[in-house]
Amino acid sequence: MTGKLLDANAVIAFQKSDPGLVALLADQELSWYIPAPALGELYYGAFNSSQTAANLAALDRLASEVVIVRCDKSTAKLYGQIRHVLKSKGRPIPEADIWIAALALQHDLTLITRDAHFNEVDDMKLASW
Repeated sequence: MTGKLLDANAVIAFQKSDPGLVALLADQELSWYIPAPALGELYYGAFNSSQTAANLAALDRLASEVVIVRCDKSTAKLYGQIRHVLKSKGRPIPEADIWIAALALQHDLTLITRDAHFNEVDDMKLASW
């Protein structure tokens, strides 16, 4: 798998047509994907919003058009390793983000995010806009 994995904040920026993110994703030769945990965060935001129906419909459309990267046994093993290392360093990050980091590492994808705490995860390939 080659391409970019979009964190929830990147998906939101994409939906708002943020010019910096659109430029970052403009490379037609690279695919981009959404990790299942980030999609869960986005659905939570939609259910928690004042425009639930519209936001759910927009997410459903997006989810039907892109590849959702799902967790498996290898992801779970990486999750455990990352969480252990972060705990050892005394630098925990949100659990959903550990799953997202594990998926990025497992599939050797660059994570597109504005969350600086991903810098705590060893060997992450990160990009921001």
